[in-house]
Amino acid sequence: MFTHIAYNNDILSGKPHILGARLSIEFILELFASGATKEEVIKAYPQLTAEAVEEALKYAAQSVKNEILLDVKVVA
Repeated sequence: MFTHIAYNNDILSGKPHILGARLSIEFILELFASGATKEEVIKAYPQLTAEAVEEALKYAAQSVKNEILLDVKVVA
């Protein structure tokens, strides 16, 4: 399903990362969250391709797709 994303316990402590780039999906998302554009990310990290960056975003979306946040109040 994801051809640019890999997992390996010996690389980045097992975090999902871009294959061959040693850049975690988390790091790429942080770049976008800080305001970087896709072009800026690729320019700053030339080992990334546009396809790998797009796949990182798709992976992140898929990861949170079925996530549900619960607001639980504990009364003592």
